[in-house]
Amino acid sequence: MYTSMSDCLIKTIRSEGYFGMYRGAAVNLTLVTPEKAIKLAANDFFRYQLSKDGQKLTLLQEMQAGCGAGTCQVIVTTPMEMLKIQLQDAGRIAAQKKLLDTQAQLSAQGGAQPSMEAPAAPRPTATQLTRDLLRSRGIAGLYKGLGATLLRDVPFSIVYFPLFANLNQLGCPSSGEKSPFYVSFLAGCVAGSAAAVAVNPCDVVKTRLQSLQRGLNEDTYTGFLDCARKILKHEGPAAFLKGAYCRALVIAPLFGIAQVVYFLGIAETLLELLQRPQH
Repeated sequence: MYTSMSDCLIKTIRSEGYFGMYRGAAVNLTLVTPEKAIKLAANDFFRYQLSKDGQKLTLLQEMQAGCGAGTCQVIVTTPMEMLKIQLQDAGRIAAQKKLLDTQAQLSAQGGAQPSMEAPAAPRPTATQLTRDLLRSRGIAGLYKGLGATLLRDVPFSIVYFPLFANLNQLGCPSSGEKSPFYVSFLAGCVAGSAAAVAVNPCDVVKTRLQSLQRGLNEDTYTGFLDCARKILKHEGPAAFLKGAYCRALVIAPLFGIAQVVYFLGIAETLLELLQRPQH
């Protein structure tokens, strides 16, 4: 349906308006903060547990800490991604259905323009989707694609955290001092974009598995391997890098900002102000 990122942008704005680009934003705003908090705090916890007498962690230990952090975060990531994908996919499915209905009317009327346009179906909200999934599939409905999410987020964290730590270390003025905030930001951007591109094939498979609605001539999948095999067979190896550029553009500033906030201790400062006794 889309040939490139710019083609997707134009078609989305044309069919859904400018705010169609922000579908799923409410889910992200609600859940991305606890997700990143779990990810960053868990990595620090595992790094602390793996360190011995204050010695520098080996690369393998840094990867193990990242693995633990990626495993912990899927508690929030899986339902967040599940709901976000349904909300974002609703516009594509509706646009395809509208096109098919128009073609059917034209065929029925011998090529004449249809007299009136069918009313658009109401778009689901995150609350409605959550309620429907819990009613029809239970809590497992929100965790559909859990295995695929693990296969994406665990390798992401294994690549991201050691790369960030070593890049950030390069900007330390001297031993024992923190890097300047701009070094943490740049290290987060570089490490985030590199990790995002590295695990993009898993992200493509995960997105296909978590999409509940299928468009015309779209495959159905029974699991991760079945999905990967069908993508390779019908679309070729390049399909596994679909959206990699766009994903890197999003992940880079996201992790850059998250690391700056985390390293500056903004959250700790706010908590101290809230806990300070009132006079």
